[in-house]
Amino acid sequence: MSVDVIEAAPRRHWLPEFAAVLWRERSVRVGAIIVFAVLVAAVLAPLAAYLTGHGPTDLFPDVALDEMGLPVGPSWAFPLGADGNGRDVFVRTLYGAQISLLVGIPATTAAMIIGTLIGMISGFLAGRVDRIVSQAIDVAMSFPFVVTALSLLSLNRGEQGMPVISPVIVVILVIALFSWTYFARLTRGMVLELRSSPMIEASVVSGASKARIICLDILPNILPTLLVYWAVQLPANIVAEATLSFLGVGIQAPMPSWGNMIAEAQRTSLYQDQPWFLAGPALALFLTVVGFNTMSSGLRTVLDPHQRRL
Repeated sequence: MSVDVIEAAPRRHWLPEFAAVLWRERSVRVGAIIVFAVLVAAVLAPLAAYLTGHGPTDLFPDVALDEMGLPVGPSWAFPLGADGNGRDVFVRTLYGAQISLLVGIPATTAAMIIGTLIGMISGFLAGRVDRIVSQAIDVAMSFPFVVTALSLLSLNRGEQGMPVISPVIVVILVIALFSWTYFARLTRGMVLELRSSPMIEASVVSGASKARIICLDILPNILPTLLVYWAVQLPANIVAEATLSFLGVGIQAPMPSWGNMIAEAQRTSLYQDQPWFLAGPALALFLTVVGFNTMSSGLRTVLDPHQRRL
């Protein structure tokens, strides 16, 4: 008696196929290349400091300033010239990428987690809970970001005027405090739409718990959109950090941040003699925002069926 052996069909892995679909989208490719370059710059900042012998806060007034005290322009020793204190602009710009990512990524991720949880609860429970949460979101969004952030950050001062908590942590918390509302509104709208879908109704009829429905039915369906919006919100939060540092209440000098570097260049007007003093951090900030915005636009095109090109 012969036994027919049926060979199992090879399993198809969705992740490589999805990555290939993403890479075929031009906006994703261009944005990913720019973002990757920013990440590499941030990671290689210590190597650049080692090779040049210039730390991000080291002063070199004897070689970086001329006889009139003006910063030198680009050279082999200082690829982007120096600032008014004789510090290497190139090295400080690379370390500024670390600060921007160190603040932007955790702040945006925390805002997404908090906003998603609140939005799912509000949209799924609806009724009185939804009205209360919606009003709370409206109240939170009514506060002006800059004025409120300045007030909160000014409280982080000790008796000597020194920060009580690390400015990086405070800036992350402040930005997350203002960003979660956007994720909450987005999540609430999607959950309200899914709540009346046949899939959710079938789960309710089958006796599934609310926690199971939220975690296994709703969350997987809204997660792609949330990830796209995470990529959209991230550059906005990076700009928010630069804005606070520019105003002097975010990352404090001598720690390099693109915001405080731009502020110092504008305040001293030395960029008129050494343009890269201003252009270095400004271009880095611009490219970072363009990279993330371009990549998120491509992700939205791939993941949103209404925007896919025929």
